[in-house]
Amino acid sequence: MFRPLLVLVVSLAAGAAFAVAATHKPPVRSSSTAVNSEAYRGAIVIDAATGQVLFEDRADVQSPPASVTKLMTFLIVEEKIKRGELKLDAPVTVTAEASHTGGSRVWLVDKESITVEDLLYALMVQSANDAAVALADHICGSKEAFVDIMNIKARELGLHNTVYHSPHGLPPELRKGQESDLSTARDLAMLARKLIAETDVLKYSATRHRDFRHQNGKVISMDNHDHLLSAVPGCDGLKTGYYREAGYSIAATAMRGGRRVIAVVLGSPSGNGRQPWGLRDTVTTQLIERGFAALPPPVAAAAPVAQAPISGAAAPAAAAVTKPATPVPPAAATPDDANAPRLIPVESGEPAPAANPASPQEPSVHLDTSGKRK
Repeated sequence: MFRPLLVLVVSLAAGAAFAVAATHKPPVRSSSTAVNSEAYRGAIVIDAATGQVLFEDRADVQSPPASVTKLMTFLIVEEKIKRGELKLDAPVTVTAEASHTGGSRVWLVDKESITVEDLLYALMVQSANDAAVALADHICGSKEAFVDIMNIKARELGLHNTVYHSPHGLPPELRKGQESDLSTARDLAMLARKLIAETDVLKYSATRHRDFRHQNGKVISMDNHDHLLSAVPGCDGLKTGYYREAGYSIAATAMRGGRRVIAVVLGSPSGNGRQPWGLRDTVTTQLIERGFAALPPPVAAAAPVAQAPISGAAAPAAAAVTKPATPVPPAAATPDDANAPRLIPVESGEPAPAANPASPQEPSVHLDTSGKRK
């Protein structure tokens, strides 16, 4: 098992290898009673090519990222594959712990064998918590050892306001009293930038629908929880997340004309009516549009913009746009975006994502802490 002494040695080495020159602000903690009245607890938009901040508002406020946590899980698996230590077609034997993991899931069965690639699709499309645990157990022997690796990687990347306690982001009450995972909009934007630059994450995050086939032949239909994929031009990822105390969060990205922006919204409160996630999706759409509008003019073809280093903090904007905030708590809904978001209109006159009537509604599944259907 990958435990304290080895973790400490690797962590110190990683910190030296990935030293960050930028100065980091101390984390600002946010509670469920401190959700702002506008649209989020924290938000940021960056240029994916350079890391330049195009917009930020409370980007260093800590908040539970919920299932956006799975972006780090994906990175750990992808790096193992890149180093030749794991193969996409490698079989993973599902553990009992993975099969009993609740929330959004693909109903893995104890001792069945599923390939790494199929589990990665389940992780990113269905936001499957059981797939996250199956991968963690397979790679490190236990969830706890895998979480150690996640935190080491966070330090390597300069994500100083991020701490992981799980590979999936489920709320603590579904994890036997463990602490919440915590991150910030800035840290998640930096993580998203690395994923886009160095992995094939977009192959998975842009997949709107895929069938998941169990070893016994049973098929689970998976529909991506990120409905900006069909509503925002150029959007091809990345990951949504939700549970009640965390609010609605998203790490989103879009490419237009060969240029890409990354937008992160953390802790959005519930909207009205049947679309409690709509406020998050609406403001994310607006921020993506603002990001593209704020990109500097493209340079001449003879002098392309160099890719800035991935490690370290995103470059701060000269004059970031901020908005005041007052607290409102998020309303209750099913954890982990179990009901697929449909978008609400924007009253501010800024662009809103168009509804996609062809997208199927995701079924609402209620689970107890053992992962059984209620």
